[in-house]
Amino acid sequence: MIRRRLRRLAGDRSGASAVEFALVLGPLIFLILGAMEYGRLLWTKQALQEAAIAGARCMGVLATGCASGGAYSSSNATTYIQGVASGFSLTVPSANVTLNRAASCAGVSGFSSVSISYTFQAAVPVLLGLASSAMPLTATACFPNNS
Repeated sequence: MIRRRLRRLAGDRSGASAVEFALVLGPLIFLILGAMEYGRLLWTKQALQEAAIAGARCMGVLATGCASGGAYSSSNATTYIQGVASGFSLTVPSANVTLNRAASCAGVSGFSSVSISYTFQAAVPVLLGLASSAMPLTATACFPNNS
């Protein structure tokens, strides 16, 4: 009787799928969260680049967002760039925006240049292989001056 019960218990496979799923679940969640965090990092980098491009163009053509009374205004340009970044839900402090209306890009002078630095905060730093949750990002763009 005990032998028959032991044989029946050894042949029972009803919990095997649950155990296998439990073993695979940890690495699967780690992979999914890591991919999401890496995607968020790339999205943030691209959003910063878009803000830098928009700011350099605004400065180069002296658009109303970057000018005051028809003349270039660095404070208006900074505010414009911060507005573009906030459209992507990014908060960029004024100190992290560097503007240069007399820049030289690729060895050619007469450009407006914007450089933005930003600290990306990883939700789960270990997923990106970071020692801390902060990762510095930079974006730079140039646009030829029209005036």
